[in-house]
Amino acid sequence: MSSTSFPNGFLWGAASASAQIEGAWNEDGRTPSIWDVATKKQVRHGETCHTACDHYHCFREDVALMKEIGLKSYRFSISWSRVMPEEGKVNEKGLQFYSDLVDALLKNGMEPMVTVFHWDMPMWVYKKGGWLSERIVPLFRDYTKVLVDALSDRVKWWMTVNEPGCFIMNGYLQGVHAPFKRNYLALSKLTRNCMLAHAEAVKTIRQYAKQKPMVGAAFSTGAYVPKTDSVEDIEAARKKSVEIGNGLMANRWWMDPMILGKPVKAYGIFSSKEKDMAEICQPLDFMGLNIYSSMNYGDWGDVEQAPAGIPRNSLGWVIDERVMYWNVRFIYERYGLPIMITENGLAAHDTMSTDGKVHDPKRTDFLCRYLKELKRAIDDGIPVLGYQHWSVMDNFEWAEGYDPRFGLIYVDYATQKRIIKDSAWEYKKIIETNGARL
Repeated sequence: MSSTSFPNGFLWGAASASAQIEGAWNEDGRTPSIWDVATKKQVRHGETCHTACDHYHCFREDVALMKEIGLKSYRFSISWSRVMPEEGKVNEKGLQFYSDLVDALLKNGMEPMVTVFHWDMPMWVYKKGGWLSERIVPLFRDYTKVLVDALSDRVKWWMTVNEPGCFIMNGYLQGVHAPFKRNYLALSKLTRNCMLAHAEAVKTIRQYAKQKPMVGAAFSTGAYVPKTDSVEDIEAARKKSVEIGNGLMANRWWMDPMILGKPVKAYGIFSSKEKDMAEICQPLDFMGLNIYSSMNYGDWGDVEQAPAGIPRNSLGWVIDERVMYWNVRFIYERYGLPIMITENGLAAHDTMSTDGKVHDPKRTDFLCRYLKELKRAIDDGIPVLGYQHWSVMDNFEWAEGYDPRFGLIYVDYATQKRIIKDSAWEYKKIIETNGARL
């Protein structure tokens, strides 16, 4: 590797999630997920994900646009209820959609990367208890095996779950995401069931994959940026970022059990159990890190007052590119696994200009700033396997509806017209030079 470029074979890509882009919520045998039944009061403007970007019908056009951007990889998730509309039943039409998508990606030179679960639990699973019930562990194992049997001859990269800290915290504790419940006392049970389901999925992928797989999980992560480059400040930031964290849902709450086999405790009442560690801690090939904002500011507990006028995205998240370097560094120092950036991007209120194009200079600037910090981590010797920009296209942003636009590709939801944004053209040039352009 030269001093100006990223490693050879670096997986430049973009990411999405099934519930956020697919639509076709009740077609070809699919049954509802917990997001399909969200009420008008639970999602901004009363919007739904029932049509979203209609990727289910437009995936070939979307793959062609990904190729035009020059992506080397594409991270997508599977809709559990599209593949298994009820317990014990496999929907061949649903599986065929993902098989066709994988074939299209490979034909166009992109590595398919599958996330088994990205928040859209089937209603039939939820009615059996969801993450509150141990029944989800064998159900998740059986679902994973269906995917592996159908796709692993062509799919090498697998992530079991996306951001367990988010779908547990937001969905079952704070009640701001589906299934919109508030039950803080159930945290230990929710965590245990989720981790055991992850472990069963890892074992299933390794046992049944038709080629040697690369297995990981995608974590919602954060880091404190040191106040200075002094040894003392760096050590203080490291402790707050990883060793201590912010109590509930901190980095180590999930990572210590799943990767190190170490139980954790929080606030004296929540804990994971030593007896579960041998089962939960299954060997992973990489860690997926979803990196957006630093822990220095915001609702993290031990925080600084954000300076007036500090850059933020349209969701109010502080933009501080230094978090990319420190997050990757602190996580690697503690866990020692290769890193895949599975999400990183900017929410903005993008619009189509009178020239018919979408000019998003703030996203272009964001992209370059964060990638430079990622390159800094690579130059320090940290093995980073790839970068999956969030997101490949504008989409349904969960309870925020369609206002926040994260995409490299603009979507006119009324017409389903796609427009490649300026930031995507810049990303194309970055990919073509393997990062030397930065």
